[in-house]
Amino acid sequence: MNDVVLTAGQVLDEALRGDPGRPLVTFYDDATGERVELSVATLANWVAKTANLLQGDLGAEPGDRAAVLLPAHWQTAVWLLACSKVGVVADIGGDPARADLVVTGPDTLDAARACSGERVALALRPLGGRFPQPPEGFLDYAVEVPGQGDRFAPFAPVGPEEIALAVGGEELTGAEVVAKARAEATAPGERLLSGLGYDTWQGLAAGLFAPLATGGSVVLCRHLDRLGDEGLAKRVESERVTATAR
Repeated sequence: MNDVVLTAGQVLDEALRGDPGRPLVTFYDDATGERVELSVATLANWVAKTANLLQGDLGAEPGDRAAVLLPAHWQTAVWLLACSKVGVVADIGGDPARADLVVTGPDTLDAARACSGERVALALRPLGGRFPQPPEGFLDYAVEVPGQGDRFAPFAPVGPEEIALAVGGEELTGAEVVAKARAEATAPGERLLSGLGYDTWQGLAAGLFAPLATGGSVVLCRHLDRLGDEGLAKRVESERVTATAR
């Protein structure tokens, strides 16, 4: 990695130019048995489509605030990076009533209704499936995103000095997200297994930003407590994990 000051979205662009085929996010849900592996190229494609939805259909602009009411999940990683691309502040667990838009999972729909702006709901079903019945007052992400463009260009430049992330009472610029993630990574290029939630900086760093910023990859595990010690050991071996965060 070079010394140019970048946002997380720009780091993804660099990774795409460098080695697009390498795994970046491998997601497990141990409540459903789901496993999804996303290469740099696949993740970048999802991010581009989501950024186009965010900027185009939802009308989001740099400096807008998105309340992100989502668990640690590969689709949450997509949304965080899409916000970085557009210049929207990703407010983790933020107050929907004070946000310009809200992105929610199925368990927080009631809280998300406090947002007077655009509301997007994710079913978080295996393979990115839709809601069986779309929740009233929300766009179903799985319905809206497939038709979006595969390339994204922001209407306005997104600078690394702009606020990009709010979590745990702290606000970080795009540059600070990347710098902090690099500083806290245990080793460049590691394959990190994370069972942490996305509701803290530690969980966000381990589950996305540190592996992305240091050329590594993450095995992101939801409901890891259901796996058991033997199952965890097998996963560490099969996924060639070099470090863990739990």
